[in-house]
Amino acid sequence: MKFHRLNYYKAAPDVAKALLDMENALAASRIEKPLQDLVKIRVSQINGCAFCVNLHTREASKAGESVRRLFALGTWEETTFFNERERAALKWAETLTLVAERRAPEPVYNEVAAHFSEREMVELTFAITTINAWNRFGIGFAAHPE
Repeated sequence: MKFHRLNYYKAAPDVAKALLDMENALAASRIEKPLQDLVKIRVSQINGCAFCVNLHTREASKAGESVRRLFALGTWEETTFFNERERAALKWAETLTLVAERRAPEPVYNEVAAHFSEREMVELTFAITTINAWNRFGIGFAAHPE
């Protein structure tokens, strides 16, 4: 990771560890890893975090995600490449990432609830929260892909 501002890992290692602990908790989630990757990429696209888009796109590709779906992720609503569970997760991710303007309307919540158990809804929300936190550190401290 290349920083154009301060390196937050060095400046506050305990804070960086807390972020990593969130990531480790997410690894134990019931939300399937390919779906977590899609959510991380989409949220990072919305937030404009080049470092995270690059990192998670690379990881998803290495894990077998298709290039076609990765390229289409920014326009997922216009394609048939994503199943209903993925579509609900992506809608929830966009809604919560843009929470100040979208809030969390009942129809969106109900769509997510139709495809995820209560525990999975909490874990999905945690995944969205975690990547939003990483994005704010990446953007705030100008982390760029190598």
